Amino acid sequence: MSDRIFMTGGLAALASIAAAWWLFGQLSQSSVSDADGPGPNLVIEVAGQANGTVVVDLQPELAPRNVAQVVELAKGGLYNGVVFHRVIDGFMAQTGDVQYGRSGGDTSQAGMGNSDLPDLPAEFSKVQFERGVVGMARTNSPDSANSQFFIMFGSAPHLNGEYTVIGHVISGMEVVDKIKRGEVNLGGAVTDKPDVMARVSVTE
Repeated sequence: MSDRIFMTGGLAALASIAAAWWLFGQLSQSSVSDADGPGPNLVIEVAGQANGTVVVDLQPELAPRNVAQVVELAKGGLYNGVVFHRVIDGFMAQTGDVQYGRSGGDTSQAGMGNSDLPDLPAEFSKVQFERGVVGMARTNSPDSANSQFFIMFGSAPHLNGEYTVIGHVISGMEVVDKIKRGEVNLGGAVTDKPDVMARVSVTE
């Protein structure tokens, strides 16, 4: 199974744009609204270099099937102890590999796994990928999102209309900003003690 990443292309391509995205992110720090909408909230307790709580307002009106699957995985406790396996400064922090991304084990294949639930069809919207937006990771196939998701550090216009948006951070972006970064020459992979989602819950 090919790695479920936020954009197409291999690690070499990711490494080559990482520095540019860092600069672009520093110039693109506008964020979406922090207002809490009617959808459920995903509450992520982060531990490691970053410590604190991140609250994501999920938006089922944008992506009902993708949001429902994330909620199901969270309520089942499957996100607990899953690491942030790919983090690119100024771009995004990726997590959610419930198969290979568990803290305390071998995370060398983190990013390659998924859950036992089926892959999801794309639910693209007109919402732009800006700071604080949360999207579903996938392979080159648009209909391959499953459990992994990413949180944006800054704007990324090239993702607009190409990845499914499931919500946005309404609290705790200061925690997201402190998540341990990965190695640029490895496409942002975090190989040494990645930060972890210690506990993930859902509030209605």
